[in-house]
Amino acid sequence: MLEDVDTAVSVRYTVALDNADLGTFSTCEGLGCEVVIESREEGGNNAFIWQLPTRLKYPNITLTRPLGRDTEKIAKWFADMASGYTRCTGIIEAMTGSGRKIAGWELYDVVPVRWKGPSLNPDQPKVIMESLEIAHHGFVSKMR
Repeated sequence: MLEDVDTAVSVRYTVALDNADLGTFSTCEGLGCEVVIESREEGGNNAFIWQLPTRLKYPNITLTRPLGRDTEKIAKWFADMASGYTRCTGIIEAMTGSGRKIAGWELYDVVPVRWKGPSLNPDQPKVIMESLEIAHHGFVSKMR
């Protein structure tokens, strides 16, 4: 039962692309999907408007962590974009502080969107962070 309490406090996210490990991240934002709805009015029917689902839309995912050795893997991934790029499959796994997998997601057709490095300001000493933004075309949940 104590590990369940630990889950909410110290979750970390491991990220791999086609089995290439990108390391562990401390936050993961944007994992989700939305059904795009098209509204249609029917002539002679004033009681309601038809709400028709059209497609699924997936927001970009942003992962953040303190700057470290794994930053080199992300820099290489972005550098490889200059010579062309093949979309890959990605896996994000939520892990407890003790390393137990809580949940996982397999992402389809992953492409890098943005890497943001740390803001280096000597007047505000703090942990230097990096963020990685990725786009994808859907996911499947891989729970435990």
